[in-house]
Amino acid sequence: MSILASLVRAYDRLPDAPPFGYSSQNIGVVISLNDDGTVASVTDWRDGEGRKAKPRPMLVPQPVKRTAGIASNFLWDKTSYVLGVTAGEGKRTTEEHRDFVERHLKEIGDNNDAGLRALALFLKSWTPDQFVEPLWSESFKDQNVAFVLESERRANLFLHLRPAAKALWSKVSAGAGDRTEICLVTGKPGAVARLHPSIKGVWGAQSSGAALVSFNLDAFTSYGHEQGDNAPVSEGAAFAYTTALNRFLERDSGHRVQIGDASTVFWADATDMAEESEALFSFFIDPSEDRAEDEKYATSRIREKLDLIRKGVPLETVEPALAKGVRFYVLGLAPNAARLSVRFFFEDDFGELTRNYQKFVADMCVEPPPPREPYPPLWRYLRETAVLGKGENVTPNLAGEWMRSILSGTPYPLSLMSSVLTRIRADGEVNALRAGILKALLIRNFKMEAPVALDPENRNRGYLLGRLFALYEEIQRTALGGKVNATIKDKFYGSASATPRKVFAVLDSGSANHLSKVRKTSPGREFNLQRQLRTIMDLMEPSDEAAKDPFPVSLNAQEQAWFGLGYHHQRSEFFKKTSETAPEGETA
Repeated sequence: MSILASLVRAYDRLPDAPPFGYSSQNIGVVISLNDDGTVASVTDWRDGEGRKAKPRPMLVPQPVKRTAGIASNFLWDKTSYVLGVTAGEGKRTTEEHRDFVERHLKEIGDNNDAGLRALALFLKSWTPDQFVEPLWSESFKDQNVAFVLESERRANLFLHLRPAAKALWSKVSAGAGDRTEICLVTGKPGAVARLHPSIKGVWGAQSSGAALVSFNLDAFTSYGHEQGDNAPVSEGAAFAYTTALNRFLERDSGHRVQIGDASTVFWADATDMAEESEALFSFFIDPSEDRAEDEKYATSRIREKLDLIRKGVPLETVEPALAKGVRFYVLGLAPNAARLSVRFFFEDDFGELTRNYQKFVADMCVEPPPPREPYPPLWRYLRETAVLGKGENVTPNLAGEWMRSILSGTPYPLSLMSSVLTRIRADGEVNALRAGILKALLIRNFKMEAPVALDPENRNRGYLLGRLFALYEEIQRTALGGKVNATIKDKFYGSASATPRKVFAVLDSGSANHLSKVRKTSPGREFNLQRQLRTIMDLMEPSDEAAKDPFPVSLNAQEQAWFGLGYHHQRSEFFKKTSETAPEGETA
């Protein structure tokens, strides 16, 4: 099923979906009118006070699609259109207000409805110079404005919800599409949407919204068709898919997560298990502990099922109803000027998605796990690839490509490996998150059996060199009494992992001096360190038979990944022994 078709189906299942032609918009000011069009009162409709005041959502007639031109909404709009006032320069505020007045006087005409007649009288008599305190606050400027009759204000029966206004809006909106075609989404005839409604809530996109489907250049047209006629989508289908997508993109919708530059939404196509599968998936991607006490998740036992899934228990055993009959969709969107780019789109059974998630968990598993986060959210992994660990510095497209691989169970993007290796060389940090990424790449992309924890029998030369480097660092730390501001890792890790022959001879010489210091203070400790050195060296095979040199000239990216994994495993083993306070003479 296509993206648009699946979103149209999702619209039909929204519990409080707005009717065709309406959408939820943030309203900041409500103007109450008397029957003669005079202003009875002006209500600040925002929640909060001062700078923290935020407009409240209200169901209003669907907004027009504004590009560079001037076009007013019906029965509501921002103050520059409704009142002719703005906090900015207002170079075309007069034209915007004139358009709003002319449109409504034309559409209302001689309608006898009290609310519509009061609005027409207000627009005829209003001038921007009437916008003065105390009735009109400067903070009202550029807020969206709605109207209500004073007699209906306490009942919150806003003017645009009166039966006559709704009938007029139905007539006005029905005349917008003058051509009838077979809709490419529904397969049914309908008026073609010339411009599709905007999508809001995508991180980094324009605050006014961006287009998922649009045609604005001659190069994009076909057989002389203009705009929406190039790909006929009915107004009903365009309204349905944009309404569903905008609802999913809302901050607290429970249907979105941010993965790098990709605003990711997800939804299930099922009758009974949709909510539970969506809740499980949200924990797959972002297992935040602050949702553990949420009643929605506690009552559905999501945490218990999640723990079983992470342990590798098949979904058919955990919840048979989820394994079959639940179609699941995941869509990643990123900004592209005034439009949106689809980073990835996944469609499959939830059972298949769960199996791919279990593969991801197994691939990333290392011992010891990341502190406080045994199952980190995906964004934490992505930050390990970015400069300064900041989300905005994640390589463009990397998040979307990696997410696509996780969802579909395909090899990870190789740019992931280069990004991690680059960051390790830059800052010398080899933590559990980065080690997990390197291990996962070795398993999935290179079909190798990478160990979860220290493997004393592994003879991969990159792995052995990483272990040896960690051992040299431990010898240095022991010789200096553990009080080392900077170890050999901070100075030599990058060159040791890329060109070991140039570095390891120097490190071996330095470790000999450090071992002599250890021998004076702790002979047993020095003996164990020497024994570990011999054990690792005995496993290494000469890289150059003529020179009998165990250190290769260089390591490729794959071997550098093994180096990082070996270093992390060996260093973690040292810290493990230290935390267990091993007595003198034991391996530490």
